[in-house]
Amino acid sequence: MKTLLDKVPEDVAFLVRRLRERGKRGWIVGGCVRDLLRGKEPKDWDVATDARPQEVKRFFSRVIDTGIAHGTVTVLVEHRPYEVTTLRGEGAYSDGRRPDKVEFVDDIVADLARRDFTFNAIALDPIDGHVIDPFGGQADLTRGVLRAVGDARERFAEDGLRVLRAARFSATLEVKIDEDTERAMGSAASHDTFKKVSQERVRDEWMKSMSAERPSVAFDAMLRTGLLAITCPELVESVGCEQNRYHAFDVWGHAMACLDAAEPDALLRLSALLHDVGKPRSRAFSDKTNDYTFYDHERIGAQIADPILQRLKFSNDERAKVASLVRHHLICYSPDWTDAAVRRWLRRVGTDLAPMLYRLGRADVRGKGRPADADLNNIDELERRASELLASGAALSTRDLQLKGGDLMKELSIAPGPVVGKILERLLELVTDEPTANEREALLAEARRLHAELTRDAS
Repeated sequence: MKTLLDKVPEDVAFLVRRLRERGKRGWIVGGCVRDLLRGKEPKDWDVATDARPQEVKRFFSRVIDTGIAHGTVTVLVEHRPYEVTTLRGEGAYSDGRRPDKVEFVDDIVADLARRDFTFNAIALDPIDGHVIDPFGGQADLTRGVLRAVGDARERFAEDGLRVLRAARFSATLEVKIDEDTERAMGSAASHDTFKKVSQERVRDEWMKSMSAERPSVAFDAMLRTGLLAITCPELVESVGCEQNRYHAFDVWGHAMACLDAAEPDALLRLSALLHDVGKPRSRAFSDKTNDYTFYDHERIGAQIADPILQRLKFSNDERAKVASLVRHHLICYSPDWTDAAVRRWLRRVGTDLAPMLYRLGRADVRGKGRPADADLNNIDELERRASELLASGAALSTRDLQLKGGDLMKELSIAPGPVVGKILERLLELVTDEPTANEREALLAEARRLHAELTRDAS
Protein backbone atom coordinates (compact mmCIF):
# COMPACT_ATOMS: atom_id res chain seq x y z
CA MET A 1 0.00 0.00 0.00
CA LYS A 2 2.94 2.33 0.68
CA THR A 3 3.86 2.19 -3.01
CA LEU A 4 0.28 3.17 -3.89
CA LEU A 5 0.34 6.12 -1.48
CA ASP A 6 3.72 7.24 -2.83
CA LYS A 7 1.97 8.02 -6.11
CA VAL A 8 -0.53 10.40 -4.48
CA PRO A 9 0.58 14.04 -5.00
CA GLU A 10 1.52 15.99 -1.89
CA ASP A 11 -1.16 18.57 -2.77
CA VAL A 12 -3.86 15.91 -2.43
CA ALA A 13 -2.44 14.60 0.83
CA PHE A 14 -2.36 18.22 2.10
CA LEU A 15 -6.07 18.64 1.28
CA VAL A 16 -7.03 15.54 3.26
CA ARG A 17 -4.73 16.40 6.19
CA ARG A 18 -6.30 19.87 6.42
CA LEU A 19 -9.77 18.31 6.47
CA ARG A 20 -8.65 15.99 9.29
CA GLU A 21 -7.26 18.92 11.25
CA ARG A 22 -10.72 20.49 11.07
CA GLY A 23 -12.37 17.32 12.38
CA LYS A 24 -13.54 16.07 8.96
CA ARG A 25 -12.62 13.16 6.70
CA GLY A 26 -11.43 13.07 3.14
CA TRP A 27 -10.84 10.36 0.57
CA ILE A 28 -9.72 10.21 -3.04
CA VAL A 29 -12.42 8.56 -5.12
CA GLY A 30 -13.47 7.50 -8.58
CA GLY A 31 -11.24 7.25 -11.61
CA CYS A 32 -8.04 8.28 -9.86
CA VAL A 33 -8.32 5.36 -7.42
CA ARG A 34 -9.19 3.00 -10.26
CA ASP A 35 -6.15 4.13 -12.23
CA LEU A 36 -3.84 3.84 -9.21
CA LEU A 37 -4.98 0.26 -8.67
CA ARG A 38 -4.34 -0.46 -12.36
CA GLY A 39 -0.81 0.93 -12.09
CA LYS A 40 -1.69 3.90 -14.32
CA GLU A 41 -1.02 7.58 -13.78
CA PRO A 42 -4.29 9.34 -12.86
CA LYS A 43 -5.19 12.38 -14.97
CA ASP A 44 -7.32 14.03 -12.29
CA TRP A 45 -7.57 13.79 -8.53
CA ASP A 46 -11.03 14.01 -6.97
CA VAL A 47 -11.53 14.33 -3.22
CA ALA A 48 -14.72 13.36 -1.39
CA THR A 49 -15.38 14.68 2.10
CA ASP A 50 -17.99 14.67 4.84
CA ALA A 51 -17.46 18.44 5.19
CA ARG A 52 -20.21 20.60 3.71
CA PRO A 53 -19.30 22.97 0.85
CA GLN A 54 -19.42 26.08 3.04
CA GLU A 55 -17.10 24.38 5.53
CA VAL A 56 -14.63 23.52 2.79
CA LYS A 57 -14.65 27.18 1.74
CA ARG A 58 -13.71 28.18 5.32
CA PHE A 59 -10.94 25.58 5.55
CA PHE A 60 -9.05 26.72 2.45
CA SER A 61 -8.00 30.17 1.32
CA ARG A 62 -8.60 29.85 -2.42
CA VAL A 63 -11.86 28.13 -3.38
CA ILE A 64 -14.04 28.44 -6.51
CA ASP A 65 -17.77 27.59 -6.49
CA THR A 66 -17.62 25.39 -9.58
CA GLY A 67 -20.62 23.20 -8.74
CA ILE A 68 -21.62 24.16 -5.25
CA ALA A 69 -25.30 23.35 -5.85
CA HIS A 70 -24.24 19.71 -6.24
CA GLY A 71 -21.69 19.86 -3.43
CA THR A 72 -18.57 20.50 -5.50
CA VAL A 73 -16.03 23.27 -5.05
CA THR A 74 -12.58 23.61 -6.59
CA VAL A 75 -9.70 24.19 -4.18
CA LEU A 76 -6.55 25.79 -5.55
CA VAL A 77 -3.30 24.49 -4.10
CA GLU A 78 -0.23 26.22 -5.51
CA HIS A 79 -2.43 27.35 -8.43
CA ARG A 80 -3.39 23.73 -9.18
CA PRO A 81 -7.15 22.96 -9.09
CA TYR A 82 -8.63 20.01 -7.21
CA GLU A 83 -12.34 19.22 -7.05
CA VAL A 84 -13.61 18.58 -3.53
CA THR A 85 -17.14 17.16 -3.30
CA THR A 86 -19.30 16.62 -0.24
CA LEU A 87 -20.54 13.06 0.25
CA ARG A 88 -24.03 12.83 -1.14
CA GLY A 89 -27.00 10.65 -1.83
CA GLU A 90 -29.28 11.46 -4.71
CA GLY A 91 -32.92 11.26 -5.71
CA ALA A 92 -34.54 11.16 -9.15
CA TYR A 93 -32.81 12.33 -12.34
CA SER A 94 -35.59 14.03 -14.33
CA ASP A 95 -33.20 15.35 -16.99
CA GLY A 96 -31.41 12.02 -17.36
CA ARG A 97 -28.08 13.57 -16.39
CA ARG A 98 -28.13 15.38 -13.03
CA PRO A 99 -30.12 14.63 -9.85
CA ASP A 100 -33.19 16.73 -9.11
CA LYS A 101 -31.86 17.37 -5.64
CA VAL A 102 -28.74 16.55 -3.67
CA GLU A 103 -28.85 15.20 -0.15
CA PHE A 104 -25.58 15.48 1.72
CA VAL A 105 -24.62 12.45 3.81
CA ASP A 106 -21.86 11.51 6.24
CA ASP A 107 -21.36 7.91 5.12
CA ILE A 108 -18.76 7.28 2.41
CA VAL A 109 -20.44 3.97 1.50
CA ALA A 110 -23.71 5.78 0.77
CA ASP A 111 -21.80 8.11 -1.52
CA LEU A 112 -20.09 5.24 -3.34
CA ALA A 113 -23.45 3.49 -3.81
CA ARG A 114 -24.63 6.22 -6.21
CA ARG A 115 -21.67 5.76 -8.59
CA ASP A 116 -21.82 3.99 -11.94
CA PHE A 117 -19.44 1.01 -11.98
CA THR A 118 -17.84 -0.98 -9.20
CA PHE A 119 -14.27 -0.03 -10.11
CA ASN A 120 -15.29 3.64 -9.94
CA ALA A 121 -16.88 3.11 -6.50
CA ILE A 122 -13.69 2.69 -4.50
CA ALA A 123 -12.38 5.22 -1.96
CA LEU A 124 -8.82 5.51 -0.65
CA ASP A 125 -7.64 7.41 2.38
CA PRO A 126 -4.36 8.94 1.10
CA ILE A 127 -3.02 9.36 4.66
CA ASP A 128 -3.37 5.89 6.18
CA GLY A 129 -3.97 3.90 2.96
CA HIS A 130 -7.32 2.47 4.07
CA VAL A 131 -9.35 1.26 1.06
CA ILE A 132 -13.15 1.28 1.11
CA ASP A 133 -14.52 -1.06 -1.56
CA PRO A 134 -18.09 -2.09 -0.66
CA PHE A 135 -19.05 -3.37 -4.13
CA GLY A 136 -16.05 -5.51 -5.09
CA GLY A 137 -14.46 -3.06 -7.52
CA GLN A 138 -10.92 -4.33 -6.92
CA ALA A 139 -11.96 -7.90 -7.67
CA ASP A 140 -13.71 -6.77 -10.84
CA LEU A 141 -10.59 -4.89 -11.94
CA THR A 142 -8.50 -8.00 -11.33
CA ARG A 143 -10.96 -10.12 -13.34
CA GLY A 144 -11.20 -7.50 -16.08
CA VAL A 145 -14.96 -7.02 -15.69
CA LEU A 146 -17.12 -3.90 -15.95
CA ARG A 147 -20.10 -4.24 -13.61
CA ALA A 148 -22.68 -1.69 -12.55
CA VAL A 149 -23.03 -0.78 -8.89
CA GLY A 150 -26.11 -2.49 -7.47
CA ASP A 151 -29.04 -2.76 -9.89
CA ALA A 152 -27.69 -1.95 -13.36
CA ARG A 153 -31.12 -0.90 -14.65
CA GLU A 154 -31.46 1.63 -11.85
CA ARG A 155 -27.99 3.04 -12.47
CA PHE A 156 -28.66 3.49 -16.19
CA ALA A 157 -32.12 4.95 -15.59
CA GLU A 158 -30.53 7.61 -13.36
CA ASP A 159 -28.05 8.87 -15.94
CA GLY A 160 -28.39 8.16 -19.66
CA LEU A 161 -24.72 8.80 -20.33
CA ARG A 162 -23.65 5.80 -18.29
CA VAL A 163 -24.41 3.28 -21.04
CA LEU A 164 -22.05 5.10 -23.40
CA ARG A 165 -19.44 5.31 -20.66
CA ALA A 166 -19.75 1.55 -20.22
CA ALA A 167 -19.07 1.00 -23.92
CA ARG A 168 -16.13 3.40 -23.81
CA PHE A 169 -14.61 1.87 -20.65
CA SER A 170 -14.87 -1.61 -22.14
CA ALA A 171 -12.41 -0.43 -24.80
CA THR A 172 -10.16 2.01 -22.93
CA LEU A 173 -9.81 -0.18 -19.83
CA GLU A 174 -9.83 -3.42 -21.87
CA VAL A 175 -12.52 -5.05 -19.72
CA LYS A 176 -15.44 -7.32 -20.50
CA ILE A 177 -18.92 -6.02 -19.76
CA ASP A 178 -20.75 -8.13 -17.18
CA GLU A 179 -23.67 -10.00 -18.77
CA ASP A 180 -26.36 -8.48 -16.55
CA THR A 181 -24.88 -5.01 -17.04
CA GLU A 182 -24.88 -5.45 -20.81
CA ARG A 183 -28.49 -6.64 -20.79
CA ALA A 184 -29.39 -3.53 -18.82
CA MET A 185 -27.55 -1.40 -21.39
CA GLY A 186 -29.78 -2.87 -24.09
CA SER A 187 -32.88 -2.06 -22.07
CA ALA A 188 -31.63 1.46 -21.38
CA ALA A 189 -30.98 2.18 -25.07
CA SER A 190 -34.69 2.64 -25.72
CA HIS A 191 -35.34 4.38 -22.42
CA ASP A 192 -36.25 8.07 -22.31
CA THR A 193 -33.24 8.72 -20.08
CA PHE A 194 -30.81 7.75 -22.83
CA LYS A 195 -32.71 9.80 -25.40
CA LYS A 196 -32.08 12.88 -23.25
CA VAL A 197 -28.30 12.57 -23.64
CA SER A 198 -27.05 15.50 -25.70
CA GLN A 199 -25.36 14.96 -29.06
CA GLU A 200 -22.24 16.69 -27.71
CA ARG A 201 -21.92 14.03 -25.02
CA VAL A 202 -22.36 11.24 -27.55
CA ARG A 203 -19.59 12.86 -29.60
CA ASP A 204 -17.33 13.14 -26.55
CA GLU A 205 -17.75 9.45 -25.68
CA TRP A 206 -16.97 8.51 -29.29
CA MET A 207 -13.80 10.58 -29.25
CA LYS A 208 -12.68 9.30 -25.84
CA SER A 209 -13.12 5.76 -27.17
CA MET A 210 -10.66 6.57 -29.96
CA SER A 211 -7.80 6.58 -27.43
CA ALA A 212 -8.19 2.84 -26.79
CA GLU A 213 -5.82 0.28 -28.23
CA ARG A 214 -8.87 -1.23 -29.95
CA PRO A 215 -11.68 1.35 -30.27
CA SER A 216 -13.77 -1.26 -32.09
CA VAL A 217 -14.55 -2.85 -28.70
CA ALA A 218 -16.57 0.23 -27.75
CA PHE A 219 -18.42 0.46 -31.06
CA ASP A 220 -19.18 -3.26 -31.11
CA ALA A 221 -20.66 -2.86 -27.62
CA MET A 222 -22.77 0.07 -28.88
CA LEU A 223 -23.94 -2.10 -31.77
CA ARG A 224 -24.82 -5.12 -29.61
CA THR A 225 -26.82 -3.05 -27.13
CA GLY A 226 -28.73 -0.98 -29.70
CA LEU A 227 -27.02 2.30 -28.76
CA LEU A 228 -25.54 2.71 -32.23
CA ALA A 229 -28.90 2.22 -33.94
CA ILE A 230 -30.12 5.27 -32.03
CA THR A 231 -27.04 7.50 -32.23
CA CYS A 232 -25.86 6.60 -35.75
CA PRO A 233 -28.22 4.35 -37.75
CA GLU A 234 -26.23 5.08 -40.91
CA LEU A 235 -23.38 2.92 -39.59
CA VAL A 236 -25.70 0.04 -38.74
CA GLU A 237 -26.54 -0.28 -42.45
CA SER A 238 -23.07 -1.77 -42.95
CA VAL A 239 -23.70 -4.75 -40.67
CA GLY A 240 -23.99 -7.86 -42.83
CA CYS A 241 -23.26 -5.91 -46.02
CA GLU A 242 -21.17 -8.42 -47.94
CA GLN A 243 -18.08 -7.17 -49.78
CA ASN A 244 -16.09 -8.35 -52.78
CA ARG A 245 -13.48 -11.07 -52.83
CA TYR A 246 -10.71 -8.69 -51.75
CA HIS A 247 -12.17 -8.41 -48.25
CA ALA A 248 -12.37 -10.99 -45.48
CA PHE A 249 -15.12 -9.07 -43.62
CA ASP A 250 -18.46 -7.46 -44.27
CA VAL A 251 -18.48 -3.65 -44.39
CA TRP A 252 -18.98 -3.35 -40.61
CA GLY A 253 -16.22 -5.84 -39.81
CA HIS A 254 -13.88 -4.05 -42.19
CA ALA A 255 -14.68 -0.66 -40.61
CA MET A 256 -13.88 -2.10 -37.18
CA ALA A 257 -10.61 -3.63 -38.40
CA CYS A 258 -9.67 -0.37 -40.14
CA LEU A 259 -10.51 1.59 -36.99
CA ASP A 260 -8.18 -0.56 -34.89
CA ALA A 261 -5.42 -0.47 -37.53
CA ALA A 262 -5.44 3.34 -37.70
CA GLU A 263 -2.86 5.25 -35.69
CA PRO A 264 -4.20 6.71 -32.39
CA ASP A 265 -5.27 10.07 -33.75
CA ALA A 266 -8.92 10.81 -32.89
CA LEU A 267 -9.90 12.45 -36.21
CA LEU A 268 -8.01 9.84 -38.22
CA ARG A 269 -9.81 7.05 -36.38
CA LEU A 270 -13.15 8.83 -36.80
CA SER A 271 -12.43 8.91 -40.54
CA ALA A 272 -11.58 5.20 -40.44
CA LEU A 273 -14.89 4.49 -38.72
CA LEU A 274 -16.81 6.38 -41.41
CA HIS A 275 -14.66 5.79 -44.49
CA ASP A 276 -16.92 3.11 -46.04
CA VAL A 277 -20.26 4.38 -44.74
CA GLY A 278 -21.33 4.88 -48.38
CA LYS A 279 -20.83 1.25 -49.40
CA PRO A 280 -24.25 -0.16 -48.43
CA ARG A 281 -26.00 2.47 -50.57
CA SER A 282 -23.69 1.98 -53.56
CA ARG A 283 -23.37 -1.82 -53.62
CA ALA A 284 -24.28 -3.56 -56.86
CA PHE A 285 -23.62 -7.02 -58.25
CA SER A 286 -21.64 -7.22 -61.48
CA ASP A 287 -22.37 -10.17 -63.77
CA LYS A 288 -19.18 -9.33 -65.61
CA THR A 289 -16.94 -9.88 -62.59
CA ASN A 290 -19.37 -12.12 -60.69
CA ASP A 291 -18.71 -9.95 -57.66
CA TYR A 292 -19.94 -6.89 -55.80
CA THR A 293 -18.98 -3.37 -56.84
CA PHE A 294 -19.22 -0.13 -54.85
CA TYR A 295 -19.00 2.51 -57.53
CA ASP A 296 -18.63 6.07 -56.20
CA HIS A 297 -18.95 4.90 -52.59
CA GLU A 298 -16.35 7.41 -51.42
CA ARG A 299 -18.35 10.39 -52.74
CA ILE A 300 -21.60 8.97 -51.37
CA GLY A 301 -19.84 8.26 -48.07
CA ALA A 302 -18.69 11.87 -47.75
CA GLN A 303 -22.27 13.02 -48.34
CA ILE A 304 -23.50 10.69 -45.59
CA ALA A 305 -20.66 11.48 -43.17
CA ASP A 306 -21.11 15.24 -43.12
CA PRO A 307 -24.67 15.22 -41.68
CA ILE A 308 -23.57 12.64 -39.08
CA LEU A 309 -20.76 14.93 -37.98
CA GLN A 310 -23.05 17.95 -38.01
CA ARG A 311 -25.61 16.09 -35.91
CA LEU A 312 -22.92 15.16 -33.38
CA LYS A 313 -21.84 18.82 -33.14
CA PHE A 314 -18.34 18.48 -34.55
CA SER A 315 -16.75 21.78 -35.51
CA ASN A 316 -16.83 23.00 -39.11
CA ASP A 317 -13.10 22.34 -39.49
CA GLU A 318 -13.43 18.80 -38.13
CA ARG A 319 -16.39 18.08 -40.39
CA ALA A 320 -14.56 19.37 -43.45
CA LYS A 321 -11.43 17.35 -42.71
CA VAL A 322 -13.20 14.06 -41.99
CA ALA A 323 -15.57 14.42 -44.98
CA SER A 324 -12.56 15.10 -47.23
CA LEU A 325 -10.73 12.05 -45.87
CA VAL A 326 -13.79 9.89 -46.56
CA ARG A 327 -14.15 11.44 -50.02
CA HIS A 328 -10.54 10.75 -51.00
CA HIS A 329 -9.70 7.64 -48.95
CA LEU A 330 -9.60 5.34 -51.97
CA ILE A 331 -5.97 5.46 -53.15
CA CYS A 332 -5.71 3.81 -56.56
CA TYR A 333 -2.02 4.48 -57.14
CA SER A 334 -0.09 2.37 -59.62
CA PRO A 335 3.69 2.43 -60.20
CA ASP A 336 3.05 3.41 -63.82
CA TRP A 337 1.70 6.80 -62.76
CA THR A 338 3.64 9.65 -64.32
CA ASP A 339 4.93 12.52 -62.24
CA ALA A 340 2.13 14.60 -63.74
CA ALA A 341 -0.40 12.04 -62.43
CA VAL A 342 1.09 12.30 -58.93
CA ARG A 343 0.93 16.10 -59.12
CA ARG A 344 -2.71 15.92 -60.23
CA TRP A 345 -3.51 13.63 -57.28
CA LEU A 346 -1.86 16.10 -54.91
CA ARG A 347 -3.82 18.95 -56.48
CA ARG A 348 -7.07 17.04 -56.05
CA VAL A 349 -6.63 15.99 -52.41
CA GLY A 350 -4.55 18.94 -51.18
CA THR A 351 -1.09 18.86 -49.66
CA ASP A 352 -2.46 19.35 -46.12
CA LEU A 353 -4.69 16.27 -46.38
CA ALA A 354 -2.22 13.95 -48.11
CA PRO A 355 -0.26 12.88 -44.97
CA MET A 356 -3.48 11.74 -43.25
CA LEU A 357 -4.64 9.99 -46.42
CA TYR A 358 -1.48 7.86 -46.47
CA ARG A 359 -2.17 6.82 -42.86
CA LEU A 360 -5.86 6.17 -43.53
CA GLY A 361 -4.96 4.25 -46.70
CA ARG A 362 -2.62 1.94 -44.80
CA ALA A 363 -5.27 1.28 -42.15
CA ASP A 364 -7.82 0.60 -44.92
CA VAL A 365 -5.50 -1.95 -46.53
CA ARG A 366 -4.67 -3.68 -43.25
CA GLY A 367 -8.35 -3.78 -42.34
CA LYS A 368 -9.24 -5.95 -45.33
CA GLY A 369 -8.00 -9.06 -43.60
CA ARG A 370 -6.22 -10.27 -46.75
CA PRO A 371 -2.50 -10.29 -47.68
CA ALA A 372 -1.85 -6.80 -49.02
CA ASP A 373 1.91 -6.11 -49.12
CA ALA A 374 1.66 -4.84 -52.69
CA ASP A 375 -1.01 -2.28 -51.76
CA LEU A 376 1.01 -1.07 -48.77
CA ASN A 377 4.10 -0.76 -50.97
CA ASN A 378 2.10 1.33 -53.44
CA ILE A 379 1.08 3.78 -50.71
CA ASP A 380 4.69 4.00 -49.54
CA GLU A 381 5.83 4.72 -53.09
CA LEU A 382 3.14 7.34 -53.63
CA GLU A 383 4.15 9.10 -50.43
CA ARG A 384 7.83 9.04 -51.42
CA ARG A 385 7.18 10.37 -54.92
CA ALA A 386 4.79 13.04 -53.69
CA SER A 387 7.31 14.19 -51.08
CA GLU A 388 10.03 14.45 -53.71
CA LEU A 389 7.79 16.47 -56.05
CA LEU A 390 6.81 18.82 -53.23
CA ALA A 391 10.45 19.27 -52.28
CA SER A 392 11.22 20.20 -55.89
CA GLY A 393 8.70 23.05 -55.75
CA ALA A 394 5.96 21.56 -57.93
CA ALA A 395 3.17 24.02 -58.76
CA LEU A 396 -0.03 22.63 -57.28
CA SER A 397 -2.24 25.72 -57.28
CA THR A 398 -2.54 28.96 -59.22
CA ARG A 399 -0.75 30.65 -56.31
CA ASP A 400 2.37 28.69 -57.27
CA LEU A 401 2.45 30.08 -60.83
CA GLN A 402 5.17 32.55 -61.76
CA LEU A 403 2.49 34.67 -63.44
CA LYS A 404 -0.03 36.20 -61.04
CA GLY A 405 -3.57 37.35 -61.77
CA GLY A 406 -2.69 41.02 -61.46
CA ASP A 407 0.19 40.72 -63.92
CA LEU A 408 -2.04 38.76 -66.29
CA MET A 409 -4.73 41.48 -66.34
CA LYS A 410 -2.14 44.21 -66.79
CA GLU A 411 -0.23 42.54 -69.63
CA LEU A 412 -3.35 41.42 -71.54
CA SER A 413 -5.39 44.54 -70.71
CA ILE A 414 -8.33 42.51 -69.40
CA ALA A 415 -10.69 43.32 -66.55
CA PRO A 416 -11.21 41.10 -63.50
CA GLY A 417 -13.64 38.28 -64.20
CA PRO A 418 -14.09 34.58 -65.01
CA VAL A 419 -11.72 34.77 -67.98
CA VAL A 420 -8.77 35.45 -65.67
CA GLY A 421 -9.57 32.37 -63.58
CA LYS A 422 -9.98 30.18 -66.67
CA ILE A 423 -6.61 31.25 -68.05
CA LEU A 424 -4.85 30.65 -64.74
CA GLU A 425 -6.38 27.17 -64.44
CA ARG A 426 -5.24 26.30 -67.97
CA LEU A 427 -1.74 27.55 -67.13
CA LEU A 428 -1.73 25.35 -64.03
CA GLU A 429 -2.64 22.36 -66.20
CA LEU A 430 0.28 23.24 -68.45
CA VAL A 431 2.85 23.31 -65.64
CA THR A 432 1.37 20.17 -64.10
CA ASP A 433 2.34 18.33 -67.27
CA GLU A 434 5.53 20.32 -67.83
CA PRO A 435 7.00 21.91 -64.68
CA THR A 436 9.73 23.73 -66.63
CA ALA A 437 6.98 25.83 -68.24
CA ASN A 438 6.46 27.63 -64.93
CA GLU A 439 8.43 30.65 -66.07
CA ARG A 440 6.94 34.12 -66.43
CA GLU A 441 7.60 34.81 -70.11
CA ALA A 442 6.56 31.31 -71.22
CA LEU A 443 3.37 31.56 -69.18
CA LEU A 444 2.63 35.01 -70.54
CA ALA A 445 2.99 33.78 -74.13
CA GLU A 446 0.63 30.89 -73.44
CA ALA A 447 -1.78 33.25 -71.67
CA ARG A 448 -1.95 35.47 -74.78
CA ARG A 449 -2.74 32.42 -76.90
CA LEU A 450 -5.42 31.22 -74.47
CA HIS A 451 -7.00 34.68 -74.27
CA ALA A 452 -7.23 34.88 -78.04
CA GLU A 453 -8.80 31.40 -78.12
CA LEU A 454 -11.35 32.28 -75.43
CA THR A 455 -12.19 35.53 -77.21
CA ARG A 456 -12.83 33.69 -80.49
CA ASP A 457 -15.00 31.11 -78.72
CA ALA A 458 -17.04 33.86 -77.09
CA SER A 459 -17.73 35.56 -80.40
